[in-house]
Amino acid sequence: MAEKDVIIGLEVHVQLNKLNSKLFCGCSTKYHDAPPNTHTCPVCLGLPGTLPVLNRRAVEYAIRVALALKCDIQGETLFYRKNYYYPDLPKAFQITQYDFPVGLGGKILIKGEDGEEKTIRITRVHMEEDPGRLVHAGTIDRAKYSMVDYNRCGMSLLEVVTEPDLRSPKEARSFLDKLRNILEYLDVFDGDLEGAMRIDSNISLVGGERAEVKNISSHKGVEKALAYEITRQRSARRRGVAQVQETRHYDELRGITVTIRTKEEAHDYRYFPEPDLVPMRIADWVPRVEAELPELPDAKRERFVSDYAIADDHAKSLTSEIRVANFYEDVAKRATPRLTAVWIADVLKGELNYRDVTIDRFRVDDMVEILDMIEKGTITEKGAVEVIRTILDHLGDPSEVDPAGVVEAKGLARAEDDAVKEAVRAAVKECSQAVADYRSGNEKAINFIVGMVMKKTRGRADPGEANRLVKEELERTGRA
Repeated sequence: MAEKDVIIGLEVHVQLNKLNSKLFCGCSTKYHDAPPNTHTCPVCLGLPGTLPVLNRRAVEYAIRVALALKCDIQGETLFYRKNYYYPDLPKAFQITQYDFPVGLGGKILIKGEDGEEKTIRITRVHMEEDPGRLVHAGTIDRAKYSMVDYNRCGMSLLEVVTEPDLRSPKEARSFLDKLRNILEYLDVFDGDLEGAMRIDSNISLVGGERAEVKNISSHKGVEKALAYEITRQRSARRRGVAQVQETRHYDELRGITVTIRTKEEAHDYRYFPEPDLVPMRIADWVPRVEAELPELPDAKRERFVSDYAIADDHAKSLTSEIRVANFYEDVAKRATPRLTAVWIADVLKGELNYRDVTIDRFRVDDMVEILDMIEKGTITEKGAVEVIRTILDHLGDPSEVDPAGVVEAKGLARAEDDAVKEAVRAAVKECSQAVADYRSGNEKAINFIVGMVMKKTRGRADPGEANRLVKEELERTGRA
């Protein structure tokens, strides 16, 4: 549940890694599998005499995100120098935005702790360059040395800053899930790549000093770090320990946060306009970028409910990831939309999550064939689940496993009526105690008999039909 005394705000750093080149130079963005320090140049390393050249497409991506988050796009924006020394920042300053960001005053709707829709306000969306990456020899507070990889230096970053509207770690994770969903719909980043989204969490108790937990790399990590901070800050308050505004690091291995430094204020960074980049008048860019916006998750969810007549919960599940939404529509064009929604949202997604694989692992044709066999009664629902599991568990090429072949190989075809009736008669005879309990008024005892029928037919009987036939058999034998 939401914590009345907890105040949380987030600063989310989104790497625009769908671009081909970095923010101010021509270095490739495809550095993730490359050796350290091989995707650099004099510009992104900040060598003397070099000048930045802005990536126009990166600005268009930033406008796209700001529009999707319902921000007011600023008519003019410009870059600043944020001055501080850190080993992963070779220039000793970062090119970022300050007084004039791309967008101001947006919002994202999430499901709050009470189950109701909740608005999380967006303070600003601004652009900046990514620093390099530090690799510590041990934990950050105990490492004997650190190594620097500058491949990431100069990558286009978008920072999304929220108002302190979040009241629990769960709400923070819900916000991040929704933001990532929107970004994937916009096709501006690949969230599966290392460093694609890094989060700074600002958290305090009402009336207390704020702690900033830096550079958390996963949504689960944010939830755990915030939960730890709530416990730490409450414990300190109970013991009368004075809290200071500080920056902390979340150690995922130990599940704790550790102090890095006292928190800087804006004036500590000595912001001033970047002299090598002119102001940008982007107001004229907005209509074209807005016209290119795709259908976003909330709009797609409403359309799914309207066009396909499916439940809102199913529509939310199906639109929570762009690949799943596209998969659903491809299948629903060739199968019953409601049945398709149930099987993808309730069954297929669960099996994919269990194996930690994406829906790309499953073929549209296979899903259509499975749904067709369900509707025709060729297989039972239990048999359909087994087919899905078998296809997903196949270690080779999924195309080598087709639903019809799995049904035949595993004997999953629905049992003939005569075979089911024979199994029912045998089960009633064998389950004398359950029969006696049922006739004594314990209606749940019939489930044991139905379970025996399913066992005898190896799961190939329809459970509902088996239940009906068992009741008929009990009535017949009871009269006899």
